[in-house]
Amino acid sequence: MSTLKQRLHADVVVHMKDRNKTALTTVRNVLGEIETREKSGKTPIELDDTQVTALLQKEAAKRRDTARIYTDAGEAERAAAEIAEAEVIEAYLPKMLTPAEVEDIVDEAIAALKASGQELTIRQMGAVMKPVTAKVAGRFDGKAVSEIVRTRLA
Repeated sequence: MSTLKQRLHADVVVHMKDRNKTALTTVRNVLGEIETREKSGKTPIELDDTQVTALLQKEAAKRRDTARIYTDAGEAERAAAEIAEAEVIEAYLPKMLTPAEVEDIVDEAIAALKASGQELTIRQMGAVMKPVTAKVAGRFDGKAVSEIVRTRLA
């Protein structure tokens, strides 16, 4: 079992003891979604931390979108409840990177490839993106990363 999933299971007990109904319900819903993903398909699988993190990001984004819809409809109370759930989920996500940190990662990758003797042009964008994506994975927007790489190679 992945460590993130173990943490979610352990936090169910913590939220029960704290009588934190919102957090308890949210974590249970997320665990249910994880189990559904694991059991769907022909053969059951075990989600690793990366897959669980991706699922958590989607769940938080869903809650934020729903909150936006409720706000537009004038349902402030329901929107606040969705935002509270999104914040509970986001507490389990890794710390997001700043644009400066991502630029440093891109510069390191480019320097490493140049040191290995590769001539870098925009055509070798994939060669730069591969190590950068591995380091950034889920902590920064992919489109923004590719834009940074594109400007560095241009």
